[in-house]
Amino acid sequence: MKKIITISREFGSGGRTVGRMVAEKLGIPFYDKEIIEKAAEETGFTESFISEHGEHSAYKNIFAYSFIGRTFDGMSADDYIWSIQRKIIRDLAEKGPCVIVGRCADYILQDRDDCLHAFIHADIASRAKRIVEKYGETSDSPEKRLADKDKKRRNNYKYYTDREWGMSQNYDISLDSSTLGLERCADIIVELAKIL
Repeated sequence: MKKIITISREFGSGGRTVGRMVAEKLGIPFYDKEIIEKAAEETGFTESFISEHGEHSAYKNIFAYSFIGRTFDGMSADDYIWSIQRKIIRDLAEKGPCVIVGRCADYILQDRDDCLHAFIHADIASRAKRIVEKYGETSDSPEKRLADKDKKRRNNYKYYTDREWGMSQNYDISLDSSTLGLERCADIIVELAKIL
């Protein structure tokens, strides 16, 4: 059985919900916001700062870092958060079976043979409907919100992993939640984790 399951996801695809379902079905811990809380404790940054910069880093070159001020052990704030989250994710995986959502966990744990890496995606219409239901309307269209959030995730992933976010080669399985539904996605991941 694969003990560690990482879930990467497009914004609005329901990947976090799928991850929680998988953890419940397998009776193992689920880590998402808990990583943010642990990183906030270790860095002294607020949870909202960690949430924004830990997975959606805005600064991606050395010149940009020179304008954001303080460094930590010679690292930018974004790189410092990355290093802390990386350590937390590796520590959680060492503790035992779990589901970890986002934060480049698939890459961070790529050297382990007890992991199953899943990517959850969905069509634009389903994702747009889901974020409006979950987070409400804003002045930006749902499609723009999806594009902006996914772009930040894609840039962050590329910067820290030198891989393309969402490319099937980076995951063991890629599932379309708009076709399969959240429950079925979770069931497929659970079954794969049990037989692999």
